[in-house]
Amino acid sequence: MAAKLIIFDYDGTLGDTQGYIVSTMHSTMQELGLEYRDADACSACIGLPLKECFRQLYPDFEDERLEKCMASYRRIFQENRARMQVELFPGVKETILKLWREGYMLSVASSRSSRSLKEFLAEEGILECFSLVIGADNVTHAKPDPEPVLKTLAALGVEADDAWVVGDMPVDILMGVRAGCRACGVSYGNSNRKDLLAAGARVVIDHFADLPSVL
Repeated sequence: MAAKLIIFDYDGTLGDTQGYIVSTMHSTMQELGLEYRDADACSACIGLPLKECFRQLYPDFEDERLEKCMASYRRIFQENRARMQVELFPGVKETILKLWREGYMLSVASSRSSRSLKEFLAEEGILECFSLVIGADNVTHAKPDPEPVLKTLAALGVEADDAWVVGDMPVDILMGVRAGCRACGVSYGNSNRKDLLAAGARVVIDHFADLPSVL
């Protein structure tokens, strides 16, 4: 069945933000005197809402301390924005433009804030390709809950059977599958083929440019 809508994760799927996120996490740890967590531990929580990232890294922290972590992270992130350029993964811009011109509806469902998403997409010259951009601030329950996808389907008038969800983390795949959509994993992001398939991905691609061939 041909797809009408493709719902994309952003971090690790469209934008290569791993280094940016890990660097900001480490700066936050240093500023607050937190016990160090290595790059692998930080990368493993990419895709979760920010509070859940810190909760995963520091499971004993109470909400008040988690809020302080979030506040420091967000400030440092904005300070770094002026000197850190996020780049799209190879083939992303060309493929997004191709799918858009062919008439697919495209959207983004991410745990990043909607403002940050729109800023990145605008800087990359592809914001106009997306019919809807949903961030963590637009939902009550973030991925792996299906709410971001269900909200997207309702807003765009598309049935779950007519949509694909594309992401690099198991939480992306679970979000899509729980909403009744087909899911495609990408192997070049922050997870791996085995975990993406275990989460329910129908297919996993190694290069973004391969996406049209699986739709």
